[in-house]
Amino acid sequence: MNIKDKILEKLFELNKPLMDIELARIFEIEKDQQDDFFSMLEELEREGKLIVTKKKKYALPEIFNMKRGKIQGTQKGFGFFIPEDGSDDIFIGPRNLLGAMNGDIVLISIIDSQESGKRREGKIEKIITRANDQIVGTYQKNDSFGFVIADDKKIADDIYIARGKDIEGKTGDKVVVKITKWPKDGKKAEGKIIEVLGKKGENNADILSVIRKFKLPEEFPKRVMAEANGIPETVDPEEIKNRRDLREKVIFTIDGADAKDLDDAVSLEILENGNYLLGVHIADVTHYVKENSKIDAEALKRATSVYLIDRVIPMLPRRLSNGICSLNPHIERLTLSIDMEINSDGGVVNHEIYESVIKTCERLVYTDISDILEDANRPELSKYDYLNDTFKNMAALQKTLREKRERRGMIDFNFPEAKIVLDETGFPISIGIDERRIANKIIEEFMLVANETIAEHFHWLEIPFVYRIHETPSEEKITEFNKFVHNFGYFIKGNHGEVHPKSIQNLLKKVEGKREEHI
Repeated sequence: MNIKDKILEKLFELNKPLMDIELARIFEIEKDQQDDFFSMLEELEREGKLIVTKKKKYALPEIFNMKRGKIQGTQKGFGFFIPEDGSDDIFIGPRNLLGAMNGDIVLISIIDSQESGKRREGKIEKIITRANDQIVGTYQKNDSFGFVIADDKKIADDIYIARGKDIEGKTGDKVVVKITKWPKDGKKAEGKIIEVLGKKGENNADILSVIRKFKLPEEFPKRVMAEANGIPETVDPEEIKNRRDLREKVIFTIDGADAKDLDDAVSLEILENGNYLLGVHIADVTHYVKENSKIDAEALKRATSVYLIDRVIPMLPRRLSNGICSLNPHIERLTLSIDMEINSDGGVVNHEIYESVIKTCERLVYTDISDILEDANRPELSKYDYLNDTFKNMAALQKTLREKRERRGMIDFNFPEAKIVLDETGFPISIGIDERRIANKIIEEFMLVANETIAEHFHWLEIPFVYRIHETPSEEKITEFNKFVHNFGYFIKGNHGEVHPKSIQNLLKKVEGKREEHI
């Protein structure tokens, strides 16, 4: 726990305001270090985690019925305060917003409602952090001024643009506006246009609007690119000596036709005892991206690759994601592998995790493999005949794994996903349903069993690990859901709000093919 947290904890424990010198004494701060300590208290006050009374005493906001949290704006001009402590949100009327905008971190005081049963209201006392000083929207130009209507519907008021502050933007342009004056005393925010993205409705302008709205970084910093360019494009022969050599094994990737970063590959054999030996091989990015390196810090900031309709904004420089860390065919690549021996009931009876080097034999596509397994007549796919038995065994293993998950109560919502088709200029020409065929299901099941096996492995090792889980629905949500489905003649069993996934699975089977299935 750092010193700031200790200060907050002590004030919570004492539950009363204290002078800065009193806090210094409590924490036994030496005289020559008191200035730094006092600066820390001032910083906590600026952050809204402490308030200063008229008598210059520091206290937690809660002592004075105040809270710190985030504002969620609405199209109608009022807002909701979302407390950091996880308690219920609080209504903020337009007159009590103090010019706060959607996403701002604020400090509020609670206004006791005069009407019985009416929800709590709040009044903003201080805006601590502004969420956005740049906003994306549509420009409307008049003779002497203009204004920008924000794309974000939670920003109710438009932004005033004075003459000469629009870099010759025209009515209907999608633009990025920088706030120069925040809303105050009932006046709207003012700003200047810093970028014209194009006409509203144009495909590139709309995509750029999304990129700018969420501040997605299109380019990597020079220092990150310099580090990436220093990474070799081929595998070091010395590193191969330290790994299990799988280059002669039949290993391949199966991805979408337009995938560029191939980060997982699979292999499958039938053992003498009749069990399957499934191998899942993941690109070993950690060999190239070292902890606390510039690339690592940038990846942490980005968190994920972002897939837009016509482009990808990658988490790692393309030299890595599409190059040395992509399992391209017939090229040596470093991987982390897990081999799983799976019996006829779908149980993993043995497994091994190790560092490896592979050389994939094919870069396969979902639709092609599905066509082969569904006996579609496509002569050009005969080049994969040497893999036909492997494909059939994969389909059989997929069926076995899925049946096991169904026995465990697996929930398959099976929502249809939209597939948007673009023309050569990037303009959408059709929207259809993205098919989830047999090849997609094979990879889905193989990755699920690999994830489960890895998770169980580290669970029994009692090593700290990051798990991806789905929270159990709350008793309140299950109660409300039961009321809803009761209108259709259904009921979910459960004790004290605890519901087994199999109960939901059974409900989904009952509604299959009926009018109410989708809802």
